[in-house]
Amino acid sequence: MYKETDLTKGDIGKHIKNIALPASIGYFFHTMFNVTDTYFAGHISSVALAALSFNFSIFFMIIAIAGGMSQGTTALVGNALGENDNTKAKNIILNSFIFALFLSLALTLLGYFVSPFLLVVLGAKDEYLKESLAYIDIIVLSSSFYVGAFFVNAILNAIGNTKAFRNFLTGGFVLNIFLDYWFIKGGAGLEQMGIAGIALATSVVEFLGFCYLFWVLKKSHIFSNLPKFHFDINIILSILKQGFPPTLNMILMALGMYIITYFIADFGDNAVAGYGVAVRIEQIVLLPSIGINVAVLALVSQNNGANQHKRIIDTISYAKKIGFVLWVFSIFFIFIFSKELLYFFSNNTQIIEIGKWYLYTTAFALYAYMLVFIHISLLQGIKKPSFLVILGVLRQIIIPVIVFMILKLFKLSIIYYWISMALTIWFSAYLIMWYSNKIIKF
Repeated sequence: MYKETDLTKGDIGKHIKNIALPASIGYFFHTMFNVTDTYFAGHISSVALAALSFNFSIFFMIIAIAGGMSQGTTALVGNALGENDNTKAKNIILNSFIFALFLSLALTLLGYFVSPFLLVVLGAKDEYLKESLAYIDIIVLSSSFYVGAFFVNAILNAIGNTKAFRNFLTGGFVLNIFLDYWFIKGGAGLEQMGIAGIALATSVVEFLGFCYLFWVLKKSHIFSNLPKFHFDINIILSILKQGFPPTLNMILMALGMYIITYFIADFGDNAVAGYGVAVRIEQIVLLPSIGINVAVLALVSQNNGANQHKRIIDTISYAKKIGFVLWVFSIFFIFIFSKELLYFFSNNTQIIEIGKWYLYTTAFALYAYMLVFIHISLLQGIKKPSFLVILGVLRQIIIPVIVFMILKLFKLSIIYYWISMALTIWFSAYLIMWYSNKIIKF
């Protein structure tokens, strides 16, 4: 039986390593999961690759809502454990399952009926629209698997277990390669499915992952001797209160991608495809910082519940130092390997050129991303996430729309869009650090 880790004691650096490393490995394979899908889509046709890029913001929106709300659960369970109140933590867990069920239904219905409209607004039409719908319809009908996996993993994160997520995504990555090939090409009684096969493979892996994560949770100490379930509206409201700001922030990230895609579409389908491929490579580079993000949220949550103020400050300080070192390595990685990585997805020279300059520009903003992630986790962990809404609206909507409209008015080249995005994330980093310093004096 897995016993939760007491993060209010012991070496902070060791805790961050023990939580962040498995999480980073897991997210690496999660990203490689997406990379695999992009690779197979690129080898179906340029239409399929563009369709995947059109759908990226919608798919991310589903992930954003599920992930954001689940982070609220992590914060609440972590704080309860820090207070040494296991009964409270277990009641939160049981009520979070009911919350996840209703969230799954809402996402499925909303996604199925709204996604066609969003795709048309983005400019998908004719064959592009047909391919895009073939993919996204399967994804939204499988929303419950994504939501379930996120909520179960959120509970595991709160008790310091990120190894289960790593195991699921490592195995899922391997299985996804096999299923992508089989479902796309057909065989063994299956017809060729094309891009719909990519969506089905993703959904099958996600379902199996949810089953595995729930099995691990059932074996954990926190899931033993559960109290009799009773619906507690106060817990549901607390999950909403803690989960809504990070959820809205992540939705705004998805909406931001949607806005970027909308403006980039003026430069043609190759620009959309180049941006979509480059973003996936950017995600690979940012993976270690996501692992640190998970570790910071778990550590801050438990130590906030235990009123260990100094350990919270030390956690943020240590995470920033690791983030800076990772940034230096990331810059070298991008400038050395970006063209080769882009060529892996497509041999279209225009796609490669557009993606290359996006990556060259974003390399200098990667530390800003890390700082934003760290401080988002801090605010979530101390149960003061409301500022994330303001930050998200500025970073993802107001600034990009104003700047992109100006760039479009003056008919400037696409590189200016990339530069404006890098400057925006740096502005966001300084803004959230300023606010965090007002809440907790560093």
